[in-house]
Amino acid sequence: MALIVQKYGGTSVGNPERIRNVAARVKKWHDEGNKIVVVVSAMSGVTDSLIKLAREVSGQPSEREMDVLLATGEQTTIALTAMALHSAGVKATSMTGAQAGIVTDGFHSKAKIQNITPKKVHAHLDAGEVVIVAGFQGQNNDGHITTLGRGGSDLTAIALAAALKADLCQIYTDVDGVYTCDPRIVKGAQKIHEISYDEMLEMASLGSKVMQSRSVEFAKKFGVIFEVRTSMGDQEGTIVKEETKNMEDVVIRGVSVDKNQIKVSVENLPDVPGIAAKLFRQLSDANINVDMIVQNNSRISDKSTDLTFTVSKEDEARATKAIEAFVLEHKVDSAEVRLGQKHEAAKVSVVGVGMRSHSGVAATMFEALAQEKINIQLISTSEIKISVIIDLKDADRAANIIHDKFGLTKK
Repeated sequence: MALIVQKYGGTSVGNPERIRNVAARVKKWHDEGNKIVVVVSAMSGVTDSLIKLAREVSGQPSEREMDVLLATGEQTTIALTAMALHSAGVKATSMTGAQAGIVTDGFHSKAKIQNITPKKVHAHLDAGEVVIVAGFQGQNNDGHITTLGRGGSDLTAIALAAALKADLCQIYTDVDGVYTCDPRIVKGAQKIHEISYDEMLEMASLGSKVMQSRSVEFAKKFGVIFEVRTSMGDQEGTIVKEETKNMEDVVIRGVSVDKNQIKVSVENLPDVPGIAAKLFRQLSDANINVDMIVQNNSRISDKSTDLTFTVSKEDEARATKAIEAFVLEHKVDSAEVRLGQKHEAAKVSVVGVGMRSHSGVAATMFEALAQEKINIQLISTSEIKISVIIDLKDADRAANIIHDKFGLTKK
């Protein structure tokens, strides 16, 4: 007997037939004597429909009410999944995030999990029931519904697996594992059978849509080994776990593409200590994640400088508001601080723990882009990744070129 946490994404529960297929899969594991916790997303398209509905009612709906609205998507799915299991002869109970004991901080739309007390989950499991938990949501200390951001159902599953000390965590999705690049962008992408937390974390944060980056970070922190696999078949997926020595033999594990980037510049900043700290504190207080940052050379003539950085498209309006507040506050006699150009961009990255012990990766990547006359606007590196910002129109072409250059393309 094992305690297993399974997560099913929106496509996997996208219609009644697929919900019945999920129920049949869960029944098979349950009939083998396992205790099963199922985490589900909203049915595919439902979250987007709810967002559209909210914007038809209000031009700028409050984040608190958006959380109340969006949480209903997952609550619909847990009830339908429980009903499908009942019809299959399996005892099952649906639970919201709050009922499952998931407590979050007070940030609406991007809440962080603070604690999980799964006593009620254990009670239902001990009674022989399958427990179906609504992903993507929790409750703060004031009793308000909060949501965990896009892909938050992954985080719910990983966090529950950690809290329940599950023997196995399976992330079921519409793809059969993690690939060397998005197969919709690179036709010759190959499935990766085993990947480290750090590599998966980088790929998730750099644009890979298979897993939410916060869920991978949580899994690494609490040592939750999990498998990404398809709900449409029984083939093995991709195991995500702690790095092993042989993983370094592969220099580049994959190529990620993020088309959800806005490049922003703030011009004529006073070139004095602390000014950048004040700008990024303003953005932080607005709960905006800043990605790549470049400060231009100082201008001696007027003692000023420019800062360029990237944020996600979904944060554009809030970032603009925060920067405009900063600009208004920090205008000085010697230079007029202003919000400069904003334009859509793409981030293309190579990831691999083997980069720690192999040289020449940056040179190979930059040469590949140069040969195709693709201009690099910003560069960011870490121990196991190199990222570049380029024009959005060049994103797919760049990914294919780099993927092929590092020998990742299926022959």
